[in-house]
Amino acid sequence: MNGVVAVTTNGALLLIAIGAVLLLLAGLARVAARTAFSPIPLYLLAGLVIGSFAPTGLDATTVEIGTQVAVILLLFMLGLEYVVDDVVGSLRSGLPAGLADLVLNFPPGFIVGLLMGLDVLHAAVLGGVTYISSSSIVAKVLDDLGRLGNREVPGMLSILVLEDLAMAPYLPLMAALLAGGGLLAGLGWAAGAAGMTFVALALARRHGPMLSRRLAHPKSEVVLLSVMGLLLMAGGVAELGHVSGGVVAFLVGLSVSGSIAERARELLAPLRDLFAALFFVSFGFLIDETAIPGVLGLAVVLWVVTGATKLATGWVAVRATSGVAGRLRAGTALVARGEFSIVIASLAVSATTDRRLAPLAAVYVLLTAVTAPLLTRYADPVARRLRRSPAGAPGGAGAPRPAAGGSREP
Repeated sequence: MNGVVAVTTNGALLLIAIGAVLLLLAGLARVAARTAFSPIPLYLLAGLVIGSFAPTGLDATTVEIGTQVAVILLLFMLGLEYVVDDVVGSLRSGLPAGLADLVLNFPPGFIVGLLMGLDVLHAAVLGGVTYISSSSIVAKVLDDLGRLGNREVPGMLSILVLEDLAMAPYLPLMAALLAGGGLLAGLGWAAGAAGMTFVALALARRHGPMLSRRLAHPKSEVVLLSVMGLLLMAGGVAELGHVSGGVVAFLVGLSVSGSIAERARELLAPLRDLFAALFFVSFGFLIDETAIPGVLGLAVVLWVVTGATKLATGWVAVRATSGVAGRLRAGTALVARGEFSIVIASLAVSATTDRRLAPLAAVYVLLTAVTAPLLTRYADPVARRLRRSPAGAPGGAGAPRPAAGGSREP
């Protein structure tokens, strides 16, 4: 009897703790909404603070499943924002800029990792963290600033799509190697994942309308259960094949179009926000806060260097369609790192004995996620100053055409 009472008491205390955490996150989300910033840095900080003085009391399997669901929902909702034909077009037209993105933004993390004394594998993990921008933060910043219709946006989206697709081979390769598998086995899984991605793209392009019709139903309950069931099954099958369930969810999102896409956004957005908040908080639990002072300088160096390289990436990606202002807006928005960077770092947390990797990734994501919205918000005033300078004077190499209206300037 005493054992039953103890279990009941522990369960009640756990419910109280989870409720308190959710209320705290709600308050942080209010602050983020009021300031027009992404809540991701606040969630990471909350996890860091809570984890520093309070044990979670959660089963590791429960946390892992919740994390997988969060990533699947995040990337499915991201896929809904794209049109599959645009993604295929991005693979063709945006490949040169995508390669420049990889060459500019992977080496800084990789080199810093080697300088820290990490082995090549864990340095490659840090390279992945610095490589990929946060699609969710970029999309939120563009929406908040009313820039989704700007001329630079298609070029930016091509970079984001190529980065997300690059995760298809990268994540299974890293997961296999971190788990102790051989290089050939890891390359095999990566090649298989890349192949599955292109097959899924082809299927989405051909059979996406049919899938949308199958999922459609007048009752929201049916749509919600159908979409969630499909996502979790597809993610589970993908994980069995050592393919990221999140990438597969992204491809499922690409396949859904029309009115059902709008219904899915409306129904799943609250679930995505809930699981995403818990995902970022749970990563904060894993961070050894005592290691943060030792990695703060490295995080700042990475932030400065990769801020410049992402600016260069955006400049290259949209130079054919945009002037100085558009190039600055694109480059500054791409500075933000977020969900995928945390996913990549979390792969290595349990596999590395170096306790600096997770804190470095977290502080780096915090810096970029906080500063990117500020940088892109003030890109237009900087561009106007450049145009008034001799180098940006009319007729100069960097001079844009006259603006048609405000932020729609090319």
